[in-house]
Amino acid sequence: MNATPHDDTQFPHDALLETAVEAARAVGPRLRKAFRSRPQVATKRDFQDPVTEHDKAAEETIRAVIEGRWPGSAVLGEEGGSTGSGRLRWYVDPIDGTANFAAGLPFFCVSIAAAVDGELAAGVVYDPVRDDEFTASTAGAWCNGTPIRSAGATGDREAMLLTSYPTPRDMATEGEDALRRYSRFLTSFSAVRRVGSAALKLAHVAAGWSDAAYGTRANPWDVAAGALLVRQAGGLYLGDPLATGDYLACVGGFDLASSALSEVAP
Repeated sequence: MNATPHDDTQFPHDALLETAVEAARAVGPRLRKAFRSRPQVATKRDFQDPVTEHDKAAEETIRAVIEGRWPGSAVLGEEGGSTGSGRLRWYVDPIDGTANFAAGLPFFCVSIAAAVDGELAAGVVYDPVRDDEFTASTAGAWCNGTPIRSAGATGDREAMLLTSYPTPRDMATEGEDALRRYSRFLTSFSAVRRVGSAALKLAHVAAGWSDAAYGTRANPWDVAAGALLVRQAGGLYLGDPLATGDYLACVGGFDLASSALSEVAP
């Protein structure tokens, strides 16, 4: 008998999470060894969109682990594009925060998520430098095996915002409006940090280590795992994590309606 939509008996979420963790940890040693080696950098879309040999090699390793556990499932990766088909789809970013990784700044991660019938089922955001493993499934969210709760500031004046806005593309499309909006963020929030890596920013919001995260034009491989983390930890995630677009996340109990972020909420 064929599985019905949203029936997880064919794709147990705990098994999907186990695969995601195995794949993420499989590339940890390589990334730690290469970190601060100043690897050669190539570019993709433009000079501000870097890629290294380690991005490509790590994705190949991750894809091999997934294929070994779930043959023929669909995979959408930042470096290798879309392959496979079916109800089970994986979203893979082998190094989210490549610019940081290449320069030697310790804020990057591996992000892997699994979705069944278009619904997120499991995800991992793995920080190989700190060996922090953020995991989520429909059963909950954890950091290094300990349940996490997305809680913190309730308003802008006490909150830390993590964002990469405005990006050069934002500046090209919005012009001075982008600078005015960013100025409002700077004067409204207790602190604003431009740290890179959407996935790791979302993991920190899920853990309550930061209070809000905002980004534009994010790809599914950037945010799918982080979105599940935030939601399962009790935070708020706005935006479609399985489509390219803007996203906004905040800890549970945050007063978004009164926030400077309200005007950019997807």
